[in-house]
Amino acid sequence: MYACSPLFSISHSSFSPAAADGANALSSFALVGPFTRFLHLRLCLFSSTKYSRCTASYKFPGSHFPTESSSQLSEDENEVESDDEDDDYDVAAEEYGAASDEIGEGSELEEEDEEEDTVSEESGGVVGSESGYQEAKWQRVERIRNEVREFGEEILDVEELASIYNFRIDKFQRMAIQAFLRGSSVVVSAPTSSGKTLIAEAAAVATVARGKKIFYTTPLKALSNQKFRDFRDTFGDNNVGLLTGDTAINRDAQILIMTTEILRNMMYQSVGMASSESALSHLDVIVLDEVHYLSDISRGTVWEEIVIYCPKEVQLICLSATVANPDELAGWIGQIHGTTELVTSSKRPVPLTWHFSTKTALLPLLNEKGTGMNRRLSFSQLQLDSSGANPYNDNWSRRRKSRKPQFDVPALSKNDMNSIRRSQVPQIIDTLWQFKARDMLPAVWFIFSRKGCDAAVQYLEQCKLLDECEITEVELALKRFRARYPDAVRESSEKGLLRGVAAHHAGCLPLWKSFIEDLFQKGLLKVVFATETLAAGINMPARTAVISSLSKRIESGRTLLSSNELFQMAGRAGRRGIDKKGHVVLVQTPYEGAEECCKVLFAGLDPLVSQFTASYGMVLNLLAGAKITRSSHESNDSNIAHTGRTLEEARKLIEQSFGNYVGSNVMVASKEELARIENEIQMLTSEITDDAIDRKTRKQLSQKAYKEISDLQEELRAEKRIRTELRRRMEFERIFSLKPVLDGLGNEHLPFMCLQHTDSDGVRHQIPAVYLRKVDSLNTSKVKDMVQESDSFAINKEKFSSDAKSEDDIEPSYHVALGSDNSWYLFTEKWIKAVYKTGFPNVPLALGDALPREIMTSFLDKEEMQWLKVADSELGALWSMEGSLETWSWSLNVPVLSSLSEDDEILEFSEAYLDAVECYREQRNKVSRLKKKIARTEGFREYKKILDVAKFTAEKIRRLKTRSQRLITRLEQIEPSGWKEFLQISNVIHEVRALDINSYVIFPLGETAAAIRGENELWLAMVLRNKILLDLKPAQLAAVCGSLVSEGIKVRSWKNNGYMYEASSTVMDVMALLEEQRNSLIQVQEKHGVKVQCWLDSQFSGMVEAWASGLTWRELMMDCAMDEGDLARLFRRTIDLLAQVPKLPDIDPILQSNAVKASSVMDRTPISELIG
Repeated sequence: MYACSPLFSISHSSFSPAAADGANALSSFALVGPFTRFLHLRLCLFSSTKYSRCTASYKFPGSHFPTESSSQLSEDENEVESDDEDDDYDVAAEEYGAASDEIGEGSELEEEDEEEDTVSEESGGVVGSESGYQEAKWQRVERIRNEVREFGEEILDVEELASIYNFRIDKFQRMAIQAFLRGSSVVVSAPTSSGKTLIAEAAAVATVARGKKIFYTTPLKALSNQKFRDFRDTFGDNNVGLLTGDTAINRDAQILIMTTEILRNMMYQSVGMASSESALSHLDVIVLDEVHYLSDISRGTVWEEIVIYCPKEVQLICLSATVANPDELAGWIGQIHGTTELVTSSKRPVPLTWHFSTKTALLPLLNEKGTGMNRRLSFSQLQLDSSGANPYNDNWSRRRKSRKPQFDVPALSKNDMNSIRRSQVPQIIDTLWQFKARDMLPAVWFIFSRKGCDAAVQYLEQCKLLDECEITEVELALKRFRARYPDAVRESSEKGLLRGVAAHHAGCLPLWKSFIEDLFQKGLLKVVFATETLAAGINMPARTAVISSLSKRIESGRTLLSSNELFQMAGRAGRRGIDKKGHVVLVQTPYEGAEECCKVLFAGLDPLVSQFTASYGMVLNLLAGAKITRSSHESNDSNIAHTGRTLEEARKLIEQSFGNYVGSNVMVASKEELARIENEIQMLTSEITDDAIDRKTRKQLSQKAYKEISDLQEELRAEKRIRTELRRRMEFERIFSLKPVLDGLGNEHLPFMCLQHTDSDGVRHQIPAVYLRKVDSLNTSKVKDMVQESDSFAINKEKFSSDAKSEDDIEPSYHVALGSDNSWYLFTEKWIKAVYKTGFPNVPLALGDALPREIMTSFLDKEEMQWLKVADSELGALWSMEGSLETWSWSLNVPVLSSLSEDDEILEFSEAYLDAVECYREQRNKVSRLKKKIARTEGFREYKKILDVAKFTAEKIRRLKTRSQRLITRLEQIEPSGWKEFLQISNVIHEVRALDINSYVIFPLGETAAAIRGENELWLAMVLRNKILLDLKPAQLAAVCGSLVSEGIKVRSWKNNGYMYEASSTVMDVMALLEEQRNSLIQVQEKHGVKVQCWLDSQFSGMVEAWASGLTWRELMMDCAMDEGDLARLFRRTIDLLAQVPKLPDIDPILQSNAVKASSVMDRTPISELIG
C-alpha cells in the first residue's frame, strides 16, 4: 500500500529559472507573482482541506448509460479548429453562485416533480462495478427478448423497457419511449448529457425483441465506433454491426451502426424499389443522433435527404441538442414522413452553476435571481479592483449612507476598457488553486487552439495534481498502452499525464485521444485541455467546464461563440449520479468580459436552419435511368429495376426539404400580408381621388367658397397640363441640341462630362466621368447587342413629338462613360448636365500601344454586363455597373467637378431650346401665381386641411406600395431550396456526358460518380476512370488519392524546420496531367454557375506515398511539419477513398486490385480507428 501525498501540490522545481524561461515564452500562460505568494496559498489550502488515504485502485463511478456520444471524436469528418496561435489564454478562476438550468430555454417538461429527480439522480450512482452493471443490463435485455418471443410483442410497454435500468428514467425519456411504442416518429430536443441515448437504446431493445432491424446513425466515424462498442456490451457481438466508409462488420446484424452518409447512399439505391428488393427490407427504426447537424453548412443536406427518402413505414427517432425551433423540425418530419411527436426538455439531470473568473476572484456570473449579470462584475467595479480600491470593506457601507461618491469613476474610453480587461485576465495556476479549494475538479478546459492546449499542459507539468497511488495507475496504464501501440504514444505529453493534466485535440492521434478519455473517466486525470470538438457529443463529462474565451479565431478574424456552441460546451459539466451540480466557468480575456458573456448567455438559442443544396451524387442518383452498360449477370431483356425520375419528379422531392417547409410558412404569411396591404391601398386610394376630395370640399365649404375654389382648381389643372407639355418639349429640344455636340466630338481626346440624377429621396447627385462613345459607334458587340435586344433598354417612340423635326433627330440614344467612382455608366442625353472641352488625350502612351479609347473599350468588353438601373424616365434610363481593377487607375484621373470651369463647357443650345426654356419658365410662373390666388380665397384654410390629409394619405399609399413591391419581389424569388443548384449541376453532368438529362440515360462516368462518396463525386470519378492511373504502383495510386482528399490539412506554422516527404516523379507527372483535366471541369462548372470545389493538392502526396510504401510511423514523424492527428486523418481519408474503388462500377480491375493492396498496407497502427 502506498502512502498518499496531498492531492494537489506544487514542487519547488516549478520555480526554477528554466521553468520561468519556458513560461515567459508563452505569453498566454506566463507565471506571474512572487514565489512567496504561491507558497502562502499552498499552506493555506493544506490547512483547510481534508484528505483521505487512497486504496490501491481509485476509480470514479461511471455513468449508467451512454449520454449521447463517443470516445474518439474528431479525426475524420467536419472537424473545425482554429489553427492560429491565440496569445490570450491565460486563465484563472474562483467559484460561487447558481443559475437556473439552461439559460434562455423553454420546455414542456419543467414541472417534473422533485421526488422523481431525486430518485433518478441518487439511484443513478449505486450500481457497483461497471462490468457488473453491464452484465446485469445484458441479462435484462435478453430476458425481455425471451418474453416477447414467448408472449408476443404486446407485452412491450414503457415500464418493461425501463426495467433494464436500475434507476428511474426521466420524464422526457418516458414520454419519448411511449411515443415510439405508439408507432410515431419522435423528435427529442434536450440538453447535452441529459440522457437522450437512453431513448434510442430502449427503442433498440424493443426492435430487436420484435425481430426487426434498427439503424443507428452518427455524424462522425469515431462516434459510430464508440456506439458500436457500447451496443455490443449491451446486446452482444452477434446482434450489432458497423458500417463506415472503410469498415464493414456484421452488416446483417439487427442493430447496425453507421455514419449518416452511408445511410444516405443506401437510401439512394432503395428509393423507388420494392421493399423486398431494397437494402432497407425488414428495417423498422432509424435513429438520427445529433440531428442538429442539419444546420451544418457542409453536411446538413445529408440529414434532410435521409428524412425525405426514408420509407414511410420506418419510424424515425431524431435526437437533438436544445435548439430554438424543434417544433418546426417535428412539423416538417410529420408533413413529409408521417405522424411525429415532439418531446422537449430543458431540465438537466445535474443543474449548472455559472461563474466568472477574474484575476482576483471567482464570482457568480449571474445575480441571485439568475436574470442578469452580477453587479460586482460591472466595468466600474473592475475599474475599482484594478486600482486597488475595495468598496466592500467595513467602512464602505457607512460611506454609502452619506450618498456622496467616495470614488470618482470617470467615463471609460475604449482603450481604458481594454486596459481594464487585460489587467483582470486570470492565470491558469490561480484557477487550479481555486478549483481544488472548492472541490471543482475534474475539469474540461476549452481552449480554441491546439497550440494553446499543448502550452497549457506544458505550463502545468510541474504541478502535482495526482497522489502517489494515482500516479502509479497512470504509469501502469501508460506502460500497457505503449506495449500495445508503441507508435501512438505522444512523448511530449507523458510528463503532463503523470501530473494529472493532458491535451485533447485534433492534432493528437485517435488512439491517444481514446487513451486520454479512458484515463479521465477513471479519475486519473484532473484537467483536460481540449478544443471545442470534444463538446460535440463525446462521452467525457466532468464536474467543471471552463471556457477560456468567448470568442475564437477564424480565417476572417475573431468571432463570438453562438449560444448553441456555449451551451454545447457547458453541457460537459456535471456527471450524472456523481455530482449534485455542475460548474461552468467563463473567463475574463483581453477581448471580452462578463457583459459579453451574459449577452451570449441570454441571447437565446439559434434555430435549426436548412443547408440543403444539390450535389453531383444527388442529381445522378435521382435522375439516373437506363444504363448503356450492363454487368454480366444482367440479361439483355430484363427490365431496369431502378428507373430515374423526371426533372418534375425530382423537383417534388427537392421541394420537401426543411428549408422549403419553413419557407412555405413564410410564403403563406407573406401572401396574407400582401393581400391586407393591397386592400388597404385600394381603400386609401378611393379617399384621395378628385371626386372624393371634391365631395369633402363641397361638404365642408359654403357654396360660394366652394364654387370659387372649384373654378380656380379647374383652371389650375389646365395650366399644369400645359406646363407638362412645355417641359417635354424643352427636354426634346435639349436632346436635339446635344446630339450634334456628341456626334461632333472628334477622336483627338475623350472629353470629361457631368452626369446628373435625383434619387428617390430627392437628393441630387452629380457624377464626373470620362466620355467613351455612343453605344452604336462602339467597337464591341457586347453592349450594342444588349441595348438593342433587351426590352429593359427600349424607349417608347410614341412619346416623342414630331413637330418640325424627324423622329431620329429627337429620339434619345444610349452612350457610355466611366465615372470617377470606377463605375461604368450607360445613359441617354436626358442625364447629361455638361460636356467639357478637356479630357484624356486619345494618343498611345508608347509607340505601338493601343489608343486609350480602344483600351477602355476592351475593358468594357471584358465585363459581365451586370447593369443596375440608377434612375428612370420616359427618355431612357441611367444604368451603372461596377468597374474592374483595370479601370481603377483610369477613374482616378477623372477630375472633380470643382476643378472644371463653366467656361470649359462646349454645350451650345439652339435658339429653339432657349425659346422652349423661356416658355416653360413663363408657364411655371403662371401656375405659381394661380396657386397664390387660390391661397387667398375665402375657404382656403379648410380646403388646405383637406389637401394636407390627402397628401398624408398619398404618402402612406406610397409606403404601402413600396412594402407591397418588396413582398411581391420576395415571393417571386422564392423557389425550392436547392432547385437552382440542382438544375445547374444537371447541366454540368449533361455537358460532360455523365448523364443525358433529356433521356435520363446514365453513362459509365455517371455510374461511377453516383456510387462515390465525396465532396465532388464527378471530379473523383473523372480521376479514377483516367487510364493514366493504371500504370501506377499501389503506393503511387494512394499518393494520387491522398491529393484528392487533403482539404483542410495544413502544415503547422510553429513547427519550424519541419520536414515532409516529397512524392515521386511519376506521381508528380500524373498530378500535372490531372491538373489540366481539373481546369477543364472548373471551366464547365463556372459556365453553369456551379461552385463545387475540385480538390487536387500534391503537397502531402509524398507523405501518403511513403506510408503506403511501408515506412514506419516514427520515420514519418521525425521532424515532421504536420501534427500526428492531421497526418492520421489524411491517411484515413485516403484509405476511405481507396476502399470505395473495388466497389465502384465500371472501374478497371487493375486499378481495383492496386487500391485493395494500397489500402491494406496503409490500414495499420497507429492510425487504426477501431480499438478495444
